[in-house]
Amino acid sequence: MNLGLTGKRAVVFAASRGLGYACALGLAQEGVKLVIASRDQARIDEAAAKIRAETGADVIGVAADVNTEADIQKVIATCVERHGGLEIALHNAGGPPPGGFEAINDAQWLTAFNQNLMSFVWVSRAALPHMKQSNYGRLLTIASSSIRQPIPNLILSNVMRAGVNAMAKSLAREVAQHNVLVHVVGPGRIGTERIEELDRAQATRSNTSLDQVRQASMSQIPMGRLGEPAEFANFIVFLASEAASYMSGTATLIDGAASNALP
Repeated sequence: MNLGLTGKRAVVFAASRGLGYACALGLAQEGVKLVIASRDQARIDEAAAKIRAETGADVIGVAADVNTEADIQKVIATCVERHGGLEIALHNAGGPPPGGFEAINDAQWLTAFNQNLMSFVWVSRAALPHMKQSNYGRLLTIASSSIRQPIPNLILSNVMRAGVNAMAKSLAREVAQHNVLVHVVGPGRIGTERIEELDRAQATRSNTSLDQVRQASMSQIPMGRLGEPAEFANFIVFLASEAASYMSGTATLIDGAASNALP
């Protein structure tokens, strides 16, 4: 299948590792020109170099913090300046810290609000004019399986991802006439450093071994394994493509059938 992505221009946030990196690599393999971003210039330069070496794609790295609107604007402006436009924006932000309601203070609530919800607002605001100009837009965001079913001890993530999901659904109807499509994708347990961090926190909290935590978690996944970052990235690439031209406003889980929630 020809996905029609060759020559498209994209920005990918939080792309130095994990799902962001996997998605950037997947887009580059389809001929997309990229600007990728993360907070650490050395790490994002290294990621860009790896993608260039593997795919030959035109990709550069920019240091940017998604908690800052000006940094998000800088990333998108860099893409437009270097590549001549923008069709695809993949919003991605690190998950907020674990904790229940009584353990979370106001500063943590506000940080999570900026990091996860407002950053999506800022990416959307900066990207939409360029997508409308191209009459082609794919505004995608990586959320969490909590968009369907809240996860215990992750109240910050549960609340903020719900807000992202509501915004994406609302925005999809507003911009569909411009061929700008909006999607939320919620990863379940994918083999990334984020999952490693959450497992270690759970092991400490429950006074059990890391292996016990992993085995207990794996037992809740009908497929019996963690997902691969490339499996997640494949779906993002599909949503970014011409092949998904009559889909918008969706919220999809990539979780090995782990969630019991109805769509």
